[in-house]
Amino acid sequence: MKKITLFALVALLITACAPKSYPEFEKDLNAFREEIGNIGLGVAVVKDNKIIYDNYFGVKNIETGEKVDAQTIFRIASISKSFTSTSLMQMVEQGKVTLETDVSDLMGFQVRNPKFPETIITLEMLLSHTSSLNDSQGYFTLDVINPATNPDCAACYNEYEPGKGYQYCNLNFNMAGTILEKLSGERFDQYVVNHILNPLGLYGGYNIDELDSTRFATLYSYNSENDSLEAQPNAYKSRAEEIANYVTGYSTPIFSPTGGMKISTTDLAKYMMMHMNYGLYPGVQERIISEESSKNMQTPRSDDEHYGLALWRNTDYIPEVELVGHTGGAYGLRSAMFFHPEEKYGFIVISSGAKTSEEGLLKGMIKIMYDHFIANE
Repeated sequence: MKKITLFALVALLITACAPKSYPEFEKDLNAFREEIGNIGLGVAVVKDNKIIYDNYFGVKNIETGEKVDAQTIFRIASISKSFTSTSLMQMVEQGKVTLETDVSDLMGFQVRNPKFPETIITLEMLLSHTSSLNDSQGYFTLDVINPATNPDCAACYNEYEPGKGYQYCNLNFNMAGTILEKLSGERFDQYVVNHILNPLGLYGGYNIDELDSTRFATLYSYNSENDSLEAQPNAYKSRAEEIANYVTGYSTPIFSPTGGMKISTTDLAKYMMMHMNYGLYPGVQERIISEESSKNMQTPRSDDEHYGLALWRNTDYIPEVELVGHTGGAYGLRSAMFFHPEEKYGFIVISSGAKTSEEGLLKGMIKIMYDHFIANE
């Protein structure tokens, strides 16, 4: 039997344990990053229920030059909606509410489209953007939709009957977060940590003041007038003053249930795997939501948009391949979480800023990831 020296054995083990290199993928991705002027980026690829690749590019902050890494936390914008919807599906499973419940009964004031006063607006309509509500009056406070505080609240409603049209609306989900507080008895941000993040072993949340600010990636918005990328400090604005005067079941929008989750690339990938496996994360015994609830979230409610309950199905990113997930965009950030629940693969992309924040940024990156890790494997 051939002897192996200790040095050779160690070298062999290091080689065996070393992560697989993808130089061609990184070459293509970096070429695309240069094309769009990307500042910072986190990407992750899941395949066969494992994170097979995660990597980080660029800087967290232009001034300091600190690199984006595995510990970097991003505000992920509208992917946050799926955390709110997942939380409310837990309430449905506990029998505290149904998707058909009248939102007026949950909010504590009348929520009715004045053009269709006999048609109730349900929780399901809020979570699927079919409520007939819009953001024309804003969405950072419930005062805009409350008849007692806004005499122009009728402007919050569209011309079509609730349930018979679709318009993407952030107010829907800030209202949904408020409803979660009323049903659970917990403050919105704490509920999500206690019942989704902690059971999955993830670090993140909606409350800026309870997170390690040194891990935040600065977000940059492009100013075309002077061809520059400008830092957006309000993306991580402290809410300590508002929390000190917090009214449970009304102040909820300060946490932005519609877009305020802060989390790392790899932890978002783990959360995605839970939805990919219909509510059950591999290796974690406790279900986050039931298989029925998870499939319900992934079932489209609108024929043209194919939007479910904060997850939607589309073929926009990979032609003829239907993926499930959500995107986000705010303060110059662009994010995407898309997966194939049957074939068990998925992608996370989080860009902290680029000279383009259009949909082409996400489509380009996901296509490169798909081609290298799925189509050509």
